[in-house]
Amino acid sequence: MRKVTTKITYLEMLRPCATEARPAVENITIERLQSPSTDGYRALYRSVGRDYHWTDRLLMPDEQLAAALQDEGVEVYLLRVDGRPAGYSELDRRSAGQIELAYFGLFPQYIGKGLGRYFLVWTLQKAWSYHPERVWVHTCDLDHPAALPMYLKAGFAIYDEEVAEQVVLDDG
Repeated sequence: MRKVTTKITYLEMLRPCATEARPAVENITIERLQSPSTDGYRALYRSVGRDYHWTDRLLMPDEQLAAALQDEGVEVYLLRVDGRPAGYSELDRRSAGQIELAYFGLFPQYIGKGLGRYFLVWTLQKAWSYHPERVWVHTCDLDHPAALPMYLKAGFAIYDEEVAEQVVLDDG
């Protein structure tokens, strides 16, 4: 393990945006994963985040991750294309009045096919169905270069930025 310096950008929405998106491909389904196992969840996490140095959930102790995944305030949604996993999103509703888009992304082979915008809009509509005061997300300059522009286009606004040290696993 090593550390790299990264810029983290925090974004929020204070009201639902009117954005709509149509899927660019057919045979798309989105399902909520009820209490996923830590191994199954980490497989999704790695599939989406490997190229962007996602490490938080890989370094989190199994008991702590299992408790989060079992919490009714944490929802994990799996995007499928033709029945195959294509990405996932995670909404964290455990803080009163706000929902964090904790994780969001596509598997590498599905990037650039017009699925990201559709899945983000779907996930945001789900978040706003709970009527929070705000929905927020953070991204960093290690994430896909389209992440920040996509969040801004979806209606998020930047409310803070910071430079921090990020743990990077050498084995990806």
